[in-house]
Amino acid sequence: MSETKERSAPVRRSAARDRLLGTASRLFYSEGIRGVGVDRVMAEADVARGTFYRHFDGKDDLVRAYLEATDRQIQDGVNAAAKMFPSPADFLGALAHGIGDEVCRAGFRGCPFINAAAEYPDPESVIHQAVLQHRAWFREVLVDAFRHLGANRPGQSADAMVALRDGAMVAGYLGDGPAANAVLTHGVTALVAAR
Repeated sequence: MSETKERSAPVRRSAARDRLLGTASRLFYSEGIRGVGVDRVMAEADVARGTFYRHFDGKDDLVRAYLEATDRQIQDGVNAAAKMFPSPADFLGALAHGIGDEVCRAGFRGCPFINAAAEYPDPESVIHQAVLQHRAWFREVLVDAFRHLGANRPGQSADAMVALRDGAMVAGYLGDGPAANAVLTHGVTALVAAR
């Protein structure tokens, strides 16, 4: 499998690129990345092969763009929550409730980053690296929140919340979303109270 090269030029925006990325995002999330070929993405997006390759170097580049778009969407939501809930305790609670709502929504198929990491286990692949970058960003947001909360071990608290989140994502997909939500919010509440 070929690795995607680093893009030096800015991303070229177009309606065709948006259709490709939107179609790929829907299919990759609902059916898995490896199970969906670029020919199908192009057909469902109604985009010619030449147009696809003007925007993406290949499938790995499309997958990376999908993960980066998902990461931006999540970061935008977290940044909005930080503005809405300036108290660290309220912010952490809002994150837990937001994740809990996500695991309960119709069509939930788990965390797109955990799913991608399972399909791209090579830690050197650009896909796996995109997953690790997202997780590092999320952990740092939590460390900062727990630090501002006055937690004795903000890194350990952040790691515990990441583990609770990961567990809720998997449990919500495999079983009972409301139960996973309840465990997540209970665990985060306990972490915030323990400081």
